[in-house]
Formats: sequence, C-alpha cells, structure tokens
Amino acid sequence: MSTLVAGVDAPLPPARRRLSRWDFWGRVLVAPYLLVFAVFVLYPVGYGLWLARHPASYVHLVEDPIFLRSLVNTIVFLVVAINLKMLVALVLSGFFVQARGWIKALSVLFILPWAVPSIPTILSVRFMLNPEWGVINSAIFKLTGLDGPNWLNSPTLALSFSMLMHVWKSLPFWTLILIAARMAIPSDQYEAASVDGATNWQKFRFITWPAMRTLYLTSTILSMIWTLGDFNSVYLLTGGGPADLTHVLATLGIRYLRLDQVDLSMASIVVALPLVLPLVFFMMRRLSK
Repeated sequence: MSTLVAGVDAPLPPARRRLSRWDFWGRVLVAPYLLVFAVFVLYPVGYGLWLARHPASYVHLVEDPIFLRSLVNTIVFLVVAINLKMLVALVLSGFFVQARGWIKALSVLFILPWAVPSIPTILSVRFMLNPEWGVINSAIFKLTGLDGPNWLNSPTLALSFSMLMHVWKSLPFWTLILIAARMAIPSDQYEAASVDGATNWQKFRFITWPAMRTLYLTSTILSMIWTLGDFNSVYLLTGGGPADLTHVLATLGIRYLRLDQVDLSMASIVVALPLVLPLVFFMMRRLSK
C-alpha cells in the first residue's frame, strides 16, 4: 500500500503493533526483577568503581607493603591450592565412582565439609590449632611433655593451613563434578580396552582423560575465579595475621574497610580485575568451542 507524495509513490510507515495482554503483563512482572538487579547489583558495582576512580588511591595502595604481600599470597593461593584441589578431586573421582557399598557410605561423610557452613567448621579448626588449649597440641605434645608450636604465628604455616582449609572445604564439590564426568563415559570403551589388555593407567590416559580434559580445565578456571572472591578460608582462620602477612586481595579489602579507608578497599578489588578477566575470557572461549 502506498500514497502519492509530490508525484512519487512512498510506502506507508508500518503500523505499530499493539501489545497483547500477555506481553503487557510479562513486562510488568519482569520490571521488579530488573529493579532489584539495578538496586542490588548495578548500583553497588557502579558506586564501588566510582569510589575507586581516583589515581591517588592506587598510588597509596601500591605503596602499602601489605598490598604487595597480599598480591603474592593471592597468586600462590591460586596456583598451589587450586591445582592441588583439582588434582586430588580427579584422583578421588576415580575412587568414589566404584560401585561398592562401603564406598557409597564413605562418600556421605566426604561431602559433609562442603555441606556444613564455613563459619563453624573453619572456626573449629582455628580453635584446634590454639597453642595453649587446642586439641592438636594437647593430644600430641602434652603427652610427650613438650610445648606445641603456635601454628598460626608463622606466616608460611598460617597461609598453608588456609590453603588446606580451602581444599578441604571445596574438594567434595569438584569431586562430584568429576564423578559425573566419569559416569558419562560409556562403559563399552573400558570393556573393549580390557579385552585388548590395557592397564588402568592406559585406560585413564586414552579413555578417561580425553573425555574429561575439557571439563577439568574449565572447572579449574572457574574455581580460580570463585576463589579470587572467597575470603572465608583466610579471614576466619588467620584474620590476615600474623602482622597482616597472610592477607589475600579479598581479605585486604575488608581490612581497609575496618580502617575506614573505603577508597583503598575498592581499589584493592579493582586491581583484582586483571586476574579475573583473563580467566573469564579463557573459560568462555573454551565453552564456546
């Protein structure tokens, strides 16, 4: 349909489609969720970036020796704890996938550290490591008449215990993920490999690992991303001590907040982005394949 304008046939503009009743109520019901997302996600993130906009905040942050130590601790935490956790999870997934009654009963106890909240479990370990009345020193060293060490007074030991707590707490979750990956592998492949005389190592090398490699690497990257924002293992066990030498970037932000240095707290979070964004990029790239 057209109309004559100055001797030229011009098409009429398309008529605006009226919203149906379902479209109208769909938008009305989605509006509260968008409002909640804007208020509780977009606004806090935007406000935090706005507080960290001053270059002087990053200058003061870099000049703080605790920041440099926290950055090193964060990198060590990611490299050591995450890879140790995923390697142990890979081994345990092969153990728990076996169809035996006592293994199934043991798997229930194995899941408990992940299912129980972090505060009581990590604080209980902190009490156990107390040098005066902790159960470890009382049970081991008091029997020999010797004084036990102050476990959390050494920065190296304190950070090591924090990494062990992280591995112990989140290991069941990633083990379950890898168990599901193992169970998705057809059993016919293992039966054919057994007929051909393949050893257990050869079955893992040529059947299990090729099928699980993509999920394993993706889970490792995802665990690194989550761990960058996780402060429970360090904050609840050591509080960043002794002498603020076991802080990671997540707990360093809390330290600055307690000192009423909000700009440094936000800046310490922003500087973690160069660690997070490459991990997100590689993970999304692998998922897209």
